Amino acid sequence: MFGMPLSRSRRKTALAAAFGVTVAGAALWAGIGAAQPAHAATLPAPDHTVVVVFENHAYSQVIGSSSAPYINSLKSGGANLTNSYGITHPSQPNYLQLFSGSNQGVTDDSCYTPGSRSTANLASELIAAGKTWASYNEGLPSQGSTTCSSGKYARKHNPWFAFSNVPTSTAKTMSQFPTDFTTLPKVSFVVPDLCNDMHDCSVGTGDTWLKNNLKAYADWAKTHNSLLVVTFDEDNRLAGNKIPTVLYGQPVTPGSTSSTTYNHYDMLRTLEDLSGLSTHAGNAATAQDITGIWTS
Repeated sequence: MFGMPLSRSRRKTALAAAFGVTVAGAALWAGIGAAQPAHAATLPAPDHTVVVVFENHAYSQVIGSSSAPYINSLKSGGANLTNSYGITHPSQPNYLQLFSGSNQGVTDDSCYTPGSRSTANLASELIAAGKTWASYNEGLPSQGSTTCSSGKYARKHNPWFAFSNVPTSTAKTMSQFPTDFTTLPKVSFVVPDLCNDMHDCSVGTGDTWLKNNLKAYADWAKTHNSLLVVTFDEDNRLAGNKIPTVLYGQPVTPGSTSSTTYNHYDMLRTLEDLSGLSTHAGNAATAQDITGIWTS
């Protein structure tokens, strides 16, 4: 009895038994403090996740609108978050919050110095875990370009350029979005230009762009354990920042709805956990996973 010391978990089990705890209870007690799995048990593990971010429209302007037939078809065949919210105004801080769990001290749409932040973010976490990441940016003059603006391209909608721990080479042009979807990274963001993201042009313009550019991937994702997320940075400042967010793909229960209140931090945490990451950037550490819509 007084020989080699018991391990921590065996000591817990022995103490539990001494106090009359059941075997199952002892096992649970022994597990307290043990390392938790990197992948959230309630979430699926998609092979690929593509996130498309649109601009400045409230939930009611898109969901149920005849101007957005394709987004509403994704809603019907996938999942609809009926209480999804942006965090602030204007645009740029929301993109940083969605990508890194913080506005990184940015509160406006001005053009900051590229690579001026080194804090954790979705891309840096993926890279550190040996997983793949890329962004596909419509109107970007060339792969890795850090220009502030060019035609209808605006860097304020591309938060990855803020971080020194995200290689600029992972920022690609929209023409580089692969046609062989098996070559997509584990997680990627797709950002339309100022017209096609509905900022300068209509809901119908953005909806048609999404269908023309992402329908083939969405159809493929439905049978290849992959996921499409369509969301917005912020609303039109008239609806309490309530935004449309739709998820579609094989891991998603068709026609499902969640009325739980979620925001960009919750989406970031969910993207991290869907990817099997053991870390969470910024406010994603205390956020919640999106649940109740998954097939597994």
